[in-house]
Amino acid sequence: MNEDIIATVGATGARRGTGVGMLALLGGLLLWMAATQPAAGLAWQAFLGVLGAAALWVASRMWRDTARRLILTEHELRDSTGTVLARIDNIEKVDRSMFAMKPSNGFLIRLKTSGPRAWHPGIWWRMGRRVAVGGVTAGRDTKPLADALALLVAQREAG
Repeated sequence: MNEDIIATVGATGARRGTGVGMLALLGGLLLWMAATQPAAGLAWQAFLGVLGAAALWVASRMWRDTARRLILTEHELRDSTGTVLARIDNIEKVDRSMFAMKPSNGFLIRLKTSGPRAWHPGIWWRMGRRVAVGGVTAGRDTKPLADALALLVAQREAG
């Protein structure tokens, strides 16, 4: 863990607050609709209640997870809790293209081998061989991180 840090990315307070606030507002509105629309039917009220509770749960999870920072070193991309997102020698491609299935202001990493599923809303997720970084992070921070990561991969491939 004493490696030189090449780049770090984290969510700014304003972006973090806006993202969590929007999800919490959605959850509150759904719960309010479930409570004040009795004529809509019990099944509809239950559906709205479950969706509202789920939105509030995701908001609380996003608040905790966006406190993490992503750290790029010469050998790996990890978060501030020590969870390794991807090792440089396992990265096949870094994709920032417009049509990549990636979060807002983020990028997609395609791995050579799959890792365990992980979901940290607003900061990163991993499913199979894909790791997506971004969400409430600023594009001005994630773009240089993606470029540095792509450069490390290119250097590795060049020998």
